[in-house]
Amino acid sequence: MAQSYDDLFIGTIAPAFCLPDVEGATTCLDAFLGKWVVLYFYPRDNTPGCTIEAMQFNAALEKFADLGAQVIGVSADSPESHQKFAEKHNLSILLLSDTEHTVLKAYDSWKPKTMFGKEFFGTQRDTFLINPEGKIIAVWRKVSPKGHAEEVKTVLLKNKK
Repeated sequence: MAQSYDDLFIGTIAPAFCLPDVEGATTCLDAFLGKWVVLYFYPRDNTPGCTIEAMQFNAALEKFADLGAQVIGVSADSPESHQKFAEKHNLSILLLSDTEHTVLKAYDSWKPKTMFGKEFFGTQRDTFLINPEGKIIAVWRKVSPKGHAEEVKTVLLKNKK
């Protein structure tokens, strides 16, 4: 889906959080104040779409770093699952675990879904671009993984000027 210009989060301070990484060490959003942050939520480690998205962000990590941006991927998977995912696909991207869905809910990315006629809650594939002051300046909802990293990089470049 294209970037949203009317999302309620645009122009607001990004909800603060602290979550465990693949090693179980706590990473907090406020540690990145002064940098751009690409915060993306994805449904599940090692699924086709999530793997494409993670690998594309991972391939662009150096370009994002050159632009002063930190890329952070968040899902409800455990740190152990993230570690296996990262090892399997040689990912150096920062992956955080939100097993309690607290951050997913704070960003309105924990949504009802339907599969095979059954309704359940799950992670919606969303991305938030946060400026160095901690303000959300762009939101993508229900993201299509292919080419998304490039799309985010383009918007980041436009906003850095």
